Amino acid sequence: IRNTAQMEFPLDAAVLPSPVQNADIQELAESTAPVTIQGGALKTYSFAPSVSSVQILLSTDGRPLNARIELLQGPNNNKQVVELYTEDGMERPFFAIVETPGTGNVVRVVNTAPLEFPMSARVEPYLVEPGQDEGVVIDGGNTRANERGLGGLPL
Repeated sequence: IRNTAQMEFPLDAAVLPSPVQNADIQELAESTAPVTIQGGALKTYSFAPSVSSVQILLSTDGRPLNARIELLQGPNNNKQVVELYTEDGMERPFFAIVETPGTGNVVRVVNTAPLEFPMSARVEPYLVEPGQDEGVVIDGGNTRANERGLGGLPL
């Protein structure tokens, strides 16, 4: 893990195996269909203000996984970026839970590998605050239900 930001912006990170996360990875892999992102392409996912965190699972069919994940929060804020590489995306897939407080959150997944190296992406809500709109807008108006039992309502 390397923080390439200025010294005024420190980073707290931990890489730990966790049985809870293993269960989350398995549940996400079984409950949602992956979206294939070809090499050099990108996919964006917009979320409602009620989504306080999202889960991201990236994998390949055994080829190298080379990707960039960007979190954009509102139109005038700096984006947060994670660049990642793993030699075998099936043996070592990437899984993360990213906090998305506030409104206007967009997760952008970029496959930075060549065209010959497609990857599979699953990006879904992880925590949704109760009492607010529970729908998730993805790709300009389509709705997808939160897999944890919350209904997908158009915004």
